[in-house]
Amino acid sequence: MRRALLLLLIASAAEHPLAAREAVEASAPQKIAVTVYRDPNRGPDETMDRDWPRGFAMISETRTVTLPPGESTIRFEGVSEGMVAVTAIVTGLPGGTIEKNRNADLLSPGALVDGMLGNRVTITRTDPATGREASEAAIVRSRADGGLVLQTAEGFQAVRCAGVPERLTFDRIPAGLSAQPVYSIDTAAPVGGTYTVTLTYLSWGFDWQAHYVATLAEGGSADDVRMRLTSWLTLVNDNNQSFADAELMAVAGRLRVTSDYRALSDPPNGKSLRITCFPIGSTARGSPDPYMGPRPVPPPPPPPPMAAPVAYSDRSEAIVLTGSRVSRAAMVTTEEDLADLKLYRVPERVTVAAQSQKQIAFLERDEVKGKLWHTTTCTPWALEEDPQPARLVLATVNDARSGLGVALPTGGITVFESTTDGELLVGEERLRDYASGQDVDIALGASSQVTVACSVEDDLERRQSGDKVPMRLVVTNANPAPAKLRLTLGGAAAKIGGLRGVRIKDGARIYETSLPANGTRELRWTIVNE
Repeated sequence: MRRALLLLLIASAAEHPLAAREAVEASAPQKIAVTVYRDPNRGPDETMDRDWPRGFAMISETRTVTLPPGESTIRFEGVSEGMVAVTAIVTGLPGGTIEKNRNADLLSPGALVDGMLGNRVTITRTDPATGREASEAAIVRSRADGGLVLQTAEGFQAVRCAGVPERLTFDRIPAGLSAQPVYSIDTAAPVGGTYTVTLTYLSWGFDWQAHYVATLAEGGSADDVRMRLTSWLTLVNDNNQSFADAELMAVAGRLRVTSDYRALSDPPNGKSLRITCFPIGSTARGSPDPYMGPRPVPPPPPPPPMAAPVAYSDRSEAIVLTGSRVSRAAMVTTEEDLADLKLYRVPERVTVAAQSQKQIAFLERDEVKGKLWHTTTCTPWALEEDPQPARLVLATVNDARSGLGVALPTGGITVFESTTDGELLVGEERLRDYASGQDVDIALGASSQVTVACSVEDDLERRQSGDKVPMRLVVTNANPAPAKLRLTLGGAAAKIGGLRGVRIKDGARIYETSLPANGTRELRWTIVNE
């Protein structure tokens, strides 16, 4: 009975053999969308690593594919080499996905020779005396690390051991090899036809950061500072694939990521081909192979010619990137809400080139209102009895009344001031993420015109807990115009006496006042000794 059943199964398999899945090439991407996410582990005070970006991107490609009836394998050529294959989703297929594969081998010298084992190639040798070439057919028989053996009409020969220049020519590319990374899926279509499908996946090797340029208007006062603010988005693509005419977006905010996309990505492998032959000669005389010895150091390249002066347009829409002028950008991103995150969308399609950076303006405000504060801290636990420079802070509010009212992603900021001699650098600082409605404080360094001296007017060690400690602050303003002072008095729980208008800001009690021009002011108050 078992033998009869076995014969029946064999006969059925012979009449209906398993059909191999037909390989189908998907078209080149017709639409591409690239959404870049910042490195989730990078803090506000850290800059983006352009040589080793640790952010990622979500890439969505729309392609067309013509499927035969039944099962087939769809090959998506040209996906990002940093692709995280486990995140890939394909939509638009008439049938389901049977299996997914990430092709690991790229078209390379090593992979090409490996794929031609047992197949014919053409070897061409050049006579160094006459320069004549002679070609013959050969069969690739074996390839060990450093050696390649061919079978010709004269027998077995090792490549590059004949003492003459040799090269191999291949008449075809082995199946499964591609010059670009390939992602493939097995699917089944009830009926054949042409379909539009979308491949969406995450890719490693991207990152972006923001940078702001603030230009303070000439004139004004400490109470009324006006500035022009321009912000740039710098994006890095460390992959070897370009994404032409892509819809580009960037996501700002702290994204919670629990997966290690760097470890999950499986970059394709380009195998090298190293062919050597046993050196001729003796070890005493050295190897005749010039590659075995030290390579000569090439002479340095000649200096580049001096660039000719560039004439810029005086029109307001001209894009000029110099230290003295930053004009209105031609293209600015738009801001959208993405849950608790912010999404910046580039209004036009752009090309995200391989191994490159791209810079796009995402914010422009012609007149942002702010104030210039001189700040210091004076508590019994932080005394500076000798005059010390106050700290300069450019403060504004991120709202429409102040000329902003948009999300400000973390990044660096460079502040210039307009003068009769042009725009001069004032300072550079890092900004954290600021939501709409928050106070924005930009530190500009130490002041050279305002000094402060903080002291205790009694012996603090004799005071007991709960006693009032008298404090004194002497402020000197050498500016020819009045200045503003912001004094931090202590923690929110401290009891302050002798100063009116004390308020809490960022968990600390502060007191704000004005300083006369070219004058000195003395402040006195008491604080409870805890």
